[in-house]
Amino acid sequence: MFTHILNETSYSPKKFLIWTSFAFQAGCVNVGGFLACHRFVTHTTGFATFFGSEMAKGSASMALGYLSVPLFFLAGAMFSAFFTDRRSLHNHKPNFLVVFAVMWICFLTVIVLSEFHFFGVFGEEISLSKDYFLISLLSLSSGLQNAMITSVSKTVVRTTHLTGLTTDLGIGLIRIFSSPTEYQRHQESQAIRMRLGIIIGFILGSWLGASVFYKYDYRGFFIPFLITSLFLFLSLKNRLAKV
Repeated sequence: MFTHILNETSYSPKKFLIWTSFAFQAGCVNVGGFLACHRFVTHTTGFATFFGSEMAKGSASMALGYLSVPLFFLAGAMFSAFFTDRRSLHNHKPNFLVVFAVMWICFLTVIVLSEFHFFGVFGEEISLSKDYFLISLLSLSSGLQNAMITSVSKTVVRTTHLTGLTTDLGIGLIRIFSSPTEYQRHQESQAIRMRLGIIIGFILGSWLGASVFYKYDYRGFFIPFLITSLFLFLSLKNRLAKV
């Protein structure tokens, strides 16, 4: 699915559709984690803050639990980089199939375990014993996704959080008026459209995802599961076509 467009500009229509699709998925995952456990999945800064807060209250076990969640994001990023970025550095085609497969397993695990009430009541106060595994799985899948997109876009695009992207958008809005050449202004305008698309995709994912989660609880995770299933199928189809 990705390998045939790796040489295209990061602002091409095909890549733009991929970026916004995964931003939509990330928005859905993030709002799902927040509504289920009252914690944002990809907000590493927030988990560091919670760690400090819990340590100050003397709750070391809760603090360490919060601090370890970003490690799952890191693990996902490292696993993804091993099969994508590392291979690109050695002039091999990235293995997106493995990355999508692990993401697919993460979402499937969440769905199956929630059907057996493993995570408890949706939206109840956070319990480390009940909700830790859910947050960790979602954080792992987000790390997998973010590192893959970062690698494909040559570090231009990130889709699981918006802080850096919004900063880049602010810089770009100034650059489009101050760049000395028409070519630079054109490039910056393409980047601005891409960033706006990702931000809007994330917001729409959060909005639609929240609507589904409010009505169907944990079954809202079927949305990212289905999106990942589509990309997994396309990657598998692409792999089989080359056999």
